[in-house]
Amino acid sequence: MSAARDPRPLTGEPLSLDLLNTRWVHDGAPRDLLDGTEGLAVWLAANGLEERFAADPATLRHTLQARDALAAAVDDSLTAGAARVDAVLAHGRIRATLTPAGPGEEPEFPDASWGPAWLAARDYLRLLSTAPDRIRHCAHEACVLHFFDTSRNGTRRWCSMAVCGNRAKASRHYARSKGD
Repeated sequence: MSAARDPRPLTGEPLSLDLLNTRWVHDGAPRDLLDGTEGLAVWLAANGLEERFAADPATLRHTLQARDALAAAVDDSLTAGAARVDAVLAHGRIRATLTPAGPGEEPEFPDASWGPAWLAARDYLRLLSTAPDRIRHCAHEACVLHFFDTSRNGTRRWCSMAVCGNRAKASRHYARSKGD
């Protein structure tokens, strides 16, 4: 698998949800982009992190820990996932800075292999403080993907209208036509 090719059906979500979306279902079979360091390299590149962090076993291990923690917080409950997300966040911090452009923040990690995991966990906190009700799981029963609803009225239901939304429409149409 080359770093240029990302096989996932949904990309471009905020970092925390994009990490969750490294697991998906294709033709009824579960897939996992992070089944090795090659997949980690693809994910790092997809999120502009490949220059800052190595796709090595330690980074993979920590990124998987963050993915599991985020899944617990998003899919189960904040109560279930909070301690696990906090455990990831314990491996980094924000350092306040002053630049010629004004105040800023810079993430710091005592161990760089925690960087991608920490950034994903920190991004989840940002989403929670921005609009927690817009963190969504796709409404299609066979889909495991997540998205951040940026629609104007906040009613997006599908990871992709072209895929999951269309499947649901086709299923409803089929059910109606069988009933006639």
